[in-house]
Amino acid sequence: MVFILGIVLFALGICLSVALHEAGHMWAARAFGMKVRRYFVGYGPTVFSFRRGETEYGLKWIPLGGFCDIAGMTALDEVTPEESKRAMWRFKTWKRTVVMSAGSAMHFILGFIILYLMAVTMGLPNPAAQAAPVEPVISATSCARAATTVEQLNDKSCPPGAPTPAKTAGLQTGDKVISVAGKPTPAWTDMLAAVQVANGPTPFVVERNGQRLNLTVDVPRVQRLVADGENKTTVKDVGMIGASPVAKSLVATYGPVDAIGATFDFTGTMFSETAKRLIEFPSRIPAVVDSIFGGERDPNTPVSVVGASRIGGEAAERGLWEVFVLLLASLNFFIGVFNLLPLLPLDGGHIAVVWYERVRDLFRKMRGKGPGGPVDYTKLSSITMVLVFIGGAVTLLTVTADIVNPVKLFQ
Repeated sequence: MVFILGIVLFALGICLSVALHEAGHMWAARAFGMKVRRYFVGYGPTVFSFRRGETEYGLKWIPLGGFCDIAGMTALDEVTPEESKRAMWRFKTWKRTVVMSAGSAMHFILGFIILYLMAVTMGLPNPAAQAAPVEPVISATSCARAATTVEQLNDKSCPPGAPTPAKTAGLQTGDKVISVAGKPTPAWTDMLAAVQVANGPTPFVVERNGQRLNLTVDVPRVQRLVADGENKTTVKDVGMIGASPVAKSLVATYGPVDAIGATFDFTGTMFSETAKRLIEFPSRIPAVVDSIFGGERDPNTPVSVVGASRIGGEAAERGLWEVFVLLLASLNFFIGVFNLLPLLPLDGGHIAVVWYERVRDLFRKMRGKGPGGPVDYTKLSSITMVLVFIGGAVTLLTVTADIVNPVKLFQ
């Protein structure tokens, strides 16, 4: 039930993003005096519509998109004599650019707001903490026991009579290990390495409540399954004291003011990741095709709205609402950046045409000629259709893969 609720909530979040995208176009166009004929969310048959002023508003049955009909978006659009003076193509280049980029701007604003709310509530991922080594601070003491299989390694219970060296020696929760056998241990991995080669009574220096204490731990040798190179494990005879580290805090929570700067910083990180994903996008399509025919689905392959909603549902089912919200924010950034690519029929393609007209007219002016007039979109129709076909094919592939072999948070 929670899984389905998560899918529905994520789908509603996407619908809100689409509605705000089109609203961005509408608000910007109105601000400059352009005529907005219609503002609809969704595609297909109309559920309902109403008119307020000169604009018709409505909702359609398929909530996977929307549109904002601005009079004269291109010179090919038919306009009435009344609309002619307010046709979009007649306005200055910068105004048309603002209107066409306003949709992506709404995605960026929405993504920023989502991240800000995360910063002051559940916290933002902390890349610095993720990269930093785990400190040698003890969170708990248990027993030192043999574990020669993965099942035994995952079993955290202590058999009766198993030695508890750390506890017996007086190590406590919160103690920071400064050195083992005279070797400094600035990180947990350093302490682990020093313990694994130890045998019998071994001097430990720990810091407790600001004071340093000298303890002696009788380190036993046990058979353990340990990492031995990339993706390989082996059974070794190692020293063990029965202690676990304090887990790193991978998120950071901020106050209302500090959250602004932190959100800007993290937004920059997300833009960088989005750019990387866009560059990698074409090279990952073959893996999507392979997954449709039984290959293992790479979690880094592109997903459709269907796949993203499913991941959102899985995150909700496991109570990982921070993943749910972060995914929604990242989707807004991706859509916003993708929509600005200079390809028709994306907004970025229309912006590219507008600025082509501007640059072309500047060169014509330098040669003593008048403006060249609006670009004839019929000459770009073949390129547009090819791009629409490619986009439709990619969408079909990702939707199919997300149905037959979806990306899963947990296997």
